Amino acid sequence: MSTVDTTEAPPDSKVPNRNRRWWIALAIVVIGSFGVLLWMGMQINVSKPPVPKQVVSESGDVLIEENEIMDGQRVWQSIGGHQIGSVWGHGAYVAPDWTADWLHREAVFVQQKLAEEHGVSNYEEAPTEVKGAIDAQLVELFRTNTYDEATGTITLPEYRAEAYQTNAEHFGKIFAEGHVDYAIPAGSVEDPDAMAKMNAFFFWSSWSASTETHYDEASYTRNWPHEPLVENVPTATNILWSVISVIILLAGIGFMVWYHSFNEDEDEVTNNPPKDDPLLGYEPTPSQKATLKYFFVVGALFVLQIAMGIISAHYGVEGGALYGIPIDEWLPYAVTRTWHTQLGILWIATAWLATGLYVGPAVGGREPKGQRLLVNVLFVALVVVVFGSMLGQWMSITGKLGYGTIQSWWFGTTGMEYLDLARFWQIGLFIGLFLWFFLMFRAMWPAISRARGTKLEPTTDAPLAGGSQKTLVAMLLVSCLAIASFFGAAFGMGRDTHLSITEYWRWWVVHLWVEGFFEVFATVVIAFLFSRLGLVRPRIATTATLAATTIFLLGGIIGTGHHLYFSGGNDPVMAWSATFSALEVVPLALIGFEAFRNMRILRVKEWVSGYKWAIYFFISVSFWNMLGAGVFGFLINPPISLFYVKGLNLTPLHAHTALFGVYGMLGVGLMLFCVRSLMPGRDWNDWPLKWGFWCMNGGLLAMSLFSLLPLGLAQAWASIQEGLWYARSSEFLYQPALVVLRWLRTPGDTIFALGAVLIGLFMVGILTGHALKDGGRVFTPGNLTSEDNADADATAEKETV
Repeated sequence: MSTVDTTEAPPDSKVPNRNRRWWIALAIVVIGSFGVLLWMGMQINVSKPPVPKQVVSESGDVLIEENEIMDGQRVWQSIGGHQIGSVWGHGAYVAPDWTADWLHREAVFVQQKLAEEHGVSNYEEAPTEVKGAIDAQLVELFRTNTYDEATGTITLPEYRAEAYQTNAEHFGKIFAEGHVDYAIPAGSVEDPDAMAKMNAFFFWSSWSASTETHYDEASYTRNWPHEPLVENVPTATNILWSVISVIILLAGIGFMVWYHSFNEDEDEVTNNPPKDDPLLGYEPTPSQKATLKYFFVVGALFVLQIAMGIISAHYGVEGGALYGIPIDEWLPYAVTRTWHTQLGILWIATAWLATGLYVGPAVGGREPKGQRLLVNVLFVALVVVVFGSMLGQWMSITGKLGYGTIQSWWFGTTGMEYLDLARFWQIGLFIGLFLWFFLMFRAMWPAISRARGTKLEPTTDAPLAGGSQKTLVAMLLVSCLAIASFFGAAFGMGRDTHLSITEYWRWWVVHLWVEGFFEVFATVVIAFLFSRLGLVRPRIATTATLAATTIFLLGGIIGTGHHLYFSGGNDPVMAWSATFSALEVVPLALIGFEAFRNMRILRVKEWVSGYKWAIYFFISVSFWNMLGAGVFGFLINPPISLFYVKGLNLTPLHAHTALFGVYGMLGVGLMLFCVRSLMPGRDWNDWPLKWGFWCMNGGLLAMSLFSLLPLGLAQAWASIQEGLWYARSSEFLYQPALVVLRWLRTPGDTIFALGAVLIGLFMVGILTGHALKDGGRVFTPGNLTSEDNADADATAEKETV
């Protein structure tokens, strides 16, 4: 067997039995949780706001004709959708939330008309008793549901019909003539017919947000957004389950502390690590060498994503220009933000795929026939999907594919944040993911088939099989299958799908695929790599990985619903979502123990320093998991909090620190780990890694604490005091103090970008040789086979006795 810690566990059934129990628990959690999540989808489908066939005034004038609302949704999606303002709080933060803005403008217009009806020229000048009467009338006009299910018609009072026309003119002017403060260039929607349809869609999203359902006294969006004029205030259910979620969080953390204390004797870190790096005697296979180019593409996409993020952020302070250069004429904000959010997922996913392709043959022990060719085919397919989709998105958003056309849907953009890939590119990515799983399966399966009991034995051709458990390999394959499969949830979102259902399936992908099964894959692959290197105890690492996966998915699957509180769900959906969303944070409370373990690993042997910066990035993942996913995540997750801050800068605070801080840093760490193994032996000239590491982490922290957090808190105060419309308005955001806060993002962005460039320079140095120390130390290769390790095993056995 391999050179690993032989003191890890006695040769009995204690660990296998415990693993079996965790497998059963994992199966129960996954099956039960997905059952609840599917049930929640059925509830949303029943309670979602109806899309009327037409909207008419009380006098019979037709304001919106059949199909215009869905046509308007398609127009909105084709010009960027979520990347140009937001609807129901989902989307970008520079332009207004169109739902909240339409609702407020309509309410103010009707309020003024009612004031004139009462004989006063201005509402603010009306006596108190008159204001009370106007307020009551206003609430009744907006909250009364006039939708006739039999005819599919919404009937609007005359004042609201007039307000519709006024709002339509206002929004039409914004998209036709442009609006600097909103970073919307002139000519964004030049077709008056397309603009009329998009206005119909904006009105419907606002009507859904203020009109009470037929089954209770809350609107279809559970009274979101906060708008005091029409009594859009938190529901009792919102407040109750917010309190309960905090109680569940505290109870869960208490249980986790008890569990960790109960099992503290089971230390993962080995007491008898190998004398030398076990991987350095291994000659990479042709397919493994072919994965190296994946990592260079990862670096390029990483830098490009950061550049798009910097430009997108700058649009928030200078509107349509970059330091005076009018770049919005050829690169609008909606394009740069689309690329920024999409590239974040794609480069991280590429790092994951490359890591898996590297690990596979080293586990299986053979190079499957045609593996290198298929790895190269997959690489080309990924490049085509990435850059083909980017071109299509630019063409769609700039109107070159028409407004809401079939071409835009298939080759342009869906307009749905993080899932902007048009359908053709989605299909390409889905096929590519299953090709990746096929490559992983055919490469790794031989290891399972030759395993003796639960233990995998290493061979000269299969060094990564040594010191590992068959269970860990099985988990790695299951996580790969989940990554390939769950992107398929994107196909639940069609061109004619209701917005509530579209959001439901979108969050399956964003939350379950990106935040869920990527996390599982990362947990397993890190345990696997450390296990093979002999740095952690395989049996205990296997059990810990099973337990962590089970606990994470217990809250993570049903917790998907916290994105759907105000997207057409009902009170039971909110109750389940709030409860399990709180449980998502529970395992993150003890994340420091993982960081402590990684710090100990760095000190066990001198040769481990070759993996120093990869492990440092893993340590930073623990920090950002705690702060970004844990603290900043729970800051916005409870229903009462999200009611006020949804669509404000506290959301990108969580998104940047959790997505970039966790998965971004993890992607870089895995990249460095694999490159270290693919190009072993000589010391790295690692100053770019050192400064890149600290710049990336320091820049992200500066961006968060000096800009996003204070700006988000200021917006939250405005939202609570006045309403969401005001917190997102240019009148509020362009106050001098808030402009300074947005400019303060620039130093953090710049430092972070510098770190990314340094990492990129290091990767280029690997190719050219500049990143290798001339005449530097060459590590002694470690042992690979049981025969070679006989002396080391005998020594370990004596130490055990």
